[in-house]
Amino acid sequence: MADQIPVNDLRRHAVATEKAVRSSVDRVLSSGWYILGKECESFEREFADYCGTAHCVGVANGTDAIEIGLRALGVGAGSRVATVANAGFYTTTALMALGARPVFVDVERGTKLMDLAHLKQILDEGTLDAVVVTHLFGLLHDMEAVLDLTDRAGVPVLEDCAQAHGARRGGRRAGSFGAAATFSFYPTKNLGALGDGGAVVTGSAAVAERVKRLRQYGWEAKYRVGAEGGRNSRLDEMQAAILRAKLPLLDGWNERRREVATRYSQEIGNPRVACPPVYGEEFVGHLYVVVCDDRDALRAHLADEAISTDVHFPVADHRQSVSADFGQSADLPVTDSLSGSVLTLPCYPEISDEEVARVISSINSW
Repeated sequence: MADQIPVNDLRRHAVATEKAVRSSVDRVLSSGWYILGKECESFEREFADYCGTAHCVGVANGTDAIEIGLRALGVGAGSRVATVANAGFYTTTALMALGARPVFVDVERGTKLMDLAHLKQILDEGTLDAVVVTHLFGLLHDMEAVLDLTDRAGVPVLEDCAQAHGARRGGRRAGSFGAAATFSFYPTKNLGALGDGGAVVTGSAAVAERVKRLRQYGWEAKYRVGAEGGRNSRLDEMQAAILRAKLPLLDGWNERRREVATRYSQEIGNPRVACPPVYGEEFVGHLYVVVCDDRDALRAHLADEAISTDVHFPVADHRQSVSADFGQSADLPVTDSLSGSVLTLPCYPEISDEEVARVISSINSW
């Protein structure tokens, strides 16, 4: 029987990065400094330069980044924040922690990103305090079009870049467009740590300073709390050092992900399986997601062929049981349709050409 093809394989990734990672770990162990030290400072500077922003502040994880980033933009209890409902409940989790109310926007069927026509309708009502734009599956939204709407409405935008490290449009990378942007460095991300990690990037010194205070109890000086809503959420030295080692390799990994995605889009020919188009640098292939009219049957067929798949995401935010008080009345027909038909195929830098061919052949034979 053929070897199993996983959706992602962190063991292969660990082998490919072992030398650089071990050197980073040894450097931190030798330093004797493990929280908010030189490694974190260096990574923040290097990642800000990479994103094309003036500031980066490391935090403990991507969801904290969203919550703290929104709080730094003035979002709090009672605020109304537009977001999509097809992105795994992460932004909604942050909004609930803030006491804010998600205002769900439907998505475009092709891109699966926020539907700007629907966003405009909501903005025209004049009731939003912020917008979170998620660059889902690694596809950078048309941020010029987004900002054309939000700037006229005077509403700040936070970019959720957890799946889009390095994506680029018009020479600008994901994270460089909004009032602030957030990243996750969960191990499966395009740039992943060996544990949790996150960051907020921004062009605003004032926003960056608020984030720095909020990530450490709200301190304005040691043991002196000057900002409400602070917490303990810091990117530790070990994860920062590991991310520093991996950052120079990110663009190469993204290019390989695009190569895999391009083969799928060009060579999968089953009429029951709708593939995304071939994209350029605006797509970094975090996940390769197809749409199928009988997802469960296709998934079972691929499992029989020793090919793993996943569903991102099977339950939309407004359909979650905890959303009863604020979301289940939302009219999101495209979001609802996609949650029952999306399927994620294996796509990661270390997948072999032979494995990609097996996935394509198996789908075409179904």
